[in-house]
Amino acid sequence: MAKKQSVKKNKRRWWGTLGFVVLILISLGLIFNEQIKEWLVATYQPEVTRQSVKKNQRKKASYDFKKVKSLDFQTVAKARLNSKEIHVVGQIYIPQSKIHLPIAKGVSNPVLALTAGTMRPDQKMGENNYPLAGHHMVSHSILFSPLYYKTKVGQKIYLTNASKVYEYRVTVRKFIAATDVQVVAPTKQKLVTLITCDATGANRLMIRGKYVRQMAYRQAPESVRKGFAGGFNN
Repeated sequence: MAKKQSVKKNKRRWWGTLGFVVLILISLGLIFNEQIKEWLVATYQPEVTRQSVKKNQRKKASYDFKKVKSLDFQTVAKARLNSKEIHVVGQIYIPQSKIHLPIAKGVSNPVLALTAGTMRPDQKMGENNYPLAGHHMVSHSILFSPLYYKTKVGQKIYLTNASKVYEYRVTVRKFIAATDVQVVAPTKQKLVTLITCDATGANRLMIRGKYVRQMAYRQAPESVRKGFAGGFNN
């Protein structure tokens, strides 16, 4: 009888210890949720080459903004697990804002969780309007967050498809309504349009740059080539 009681006590202690450990793990997960999420985003560092860009340009992508979710932990974790669904077609580099991100086709959740996404299926670098969307996170240095905190009129924006480099200069910084979709439409003027959320998440920040010039990748300034060769700020 005493032996049975001892076994029951040990079981209760074991279950109590297990419950305590689980509670601690859940608490740590809640406390460090944002840090873990940022780490998952930062570990996505795809290689961008002429060959990979050429291959990915032929692939299909989703442009349905209605399916885009907020950037919670589950969305980021799922994006990292499904990173093969992300078709990288270039890079964006804004030196003064310390932005360097892969550019991927479409605005699916995996794409926007880890890169800047193209907003139209027909857009081409260096032609009419080249719009990109990106998330604004708690961290001031991840994804398109620096647009909100660091990007100003006059700064240079560089795009590359690993073959050519396209230089733009920021001419507009303004807040727009989330429904103001005409900013994505093609234009006669050569532009780059960057869209992210404002601090509230209800409206959008638009950064627009005018085309300056294009050059072969090898002929781009050394500082720009070094920027494209460095790690991504996602």
